[in-house]
Amino acid sequence: MKKFAFIIPPTVEILDLAGPVQVFTEAKFYGYDLALEYYSYKSEIISTSGLLFNNIKDYRSADLREGDYVFMPGMDNKYVSSMDFKTEREFFNWLKKCSDKGILVCSICNGAFALGHAGLLKDTECTTHWRRIEEMQNEFPQAKVISDILFKKSNNVYTSAGISAGIDLALAILEELKGPLFTHKVARGLVVYHRRSQDHTQQSIYLDYRNHISPGIHKVQDYLIEHLADENSVGDLASLVAMSPRNLSRVFKEKTGTTVHEYLTLLRLEYAKTMLNNPEYTIEYIASKCGFKTARQLQRILKDNKK
Repeated sequence: MKKFAFIIPPTVEILDLAGPVQVFTEAKFYGYDLALEYYSYKSEIISTSGLLFNNIKDYRSADLREGDYVFMPGMDNKYVSSMDFKTEREFFNWLKKCSDKGILVCSICNGAFALGHAGLLKDTECTTHWRRIEEMQNEFPQAKVISDILFKKSNNVYTSAGISAGIDLALAILEELKGPLFTHKVARGLVVYHRRSQDHTQQSIYLDYRNHISPGIHKVQDYLIEHLADENSVGDLASLVAMSPRNLSRVFKEKTGTTVHEYLTLLRLEYAKTMLNNPEYTIEYIASKCGFKTARQLQRILKDNKK
């Protein structure tokens, strides 16, 4: 039976812990024979949201073997920057020994700093929450810190961005173990219909280009998100907000920094990348749902986007 051990550190971020735990709990519901275990290096823990943890087993009592997993969730950054955390040498050495034994060590958010102190990020591609990228690179200069991905597997170490990205990482690990169809079933059980791959950036097209206060342009953007498969001519969009097509094009570019067509293409591409994680969808179906004229057009844009 494969084990998934979760370390619960002081000032743990609840969703960093609960998100991946729930993925594997749902996998158990669908028949995956696995064990969830919880350990800590402190006797009493209070999360960043004030939830108290007691009677958590000491990490040294864990009986983990090659192929098992250890997860280190994120914590309050003040704690991560403190000497209380940085001097947990015995725990960091234990993480290193786990990795040496073939146990897969995973982190969510700034839990990656524990992996760094354990020496697991040397010459390793890794990531963390976007707010901590520069700090992590400075603290671990031999690490290959990547700023624009959700998660990364490198040298048998998994790291992910913050908060909800832990769910994406857990689903990716589950897919490695049980395949895409089983993982899709788990994702649906979790009501996670927008699965994200490691190629997704920590930015969001649904939030980017919205740093303005123009209600008309926000209305157009909202409409485009909800009607990706439609033709969405500038003339039709302009009529929604009582503007001329020429004026809409000008104001849209002024407020967002991009054109209507470019923005729509980015939205369609983002949704296509999400749908590609569903093994039940053909490329032709995805293209039609996202508003691309043909599957070939979608494939070309996906290829150009990787360059």
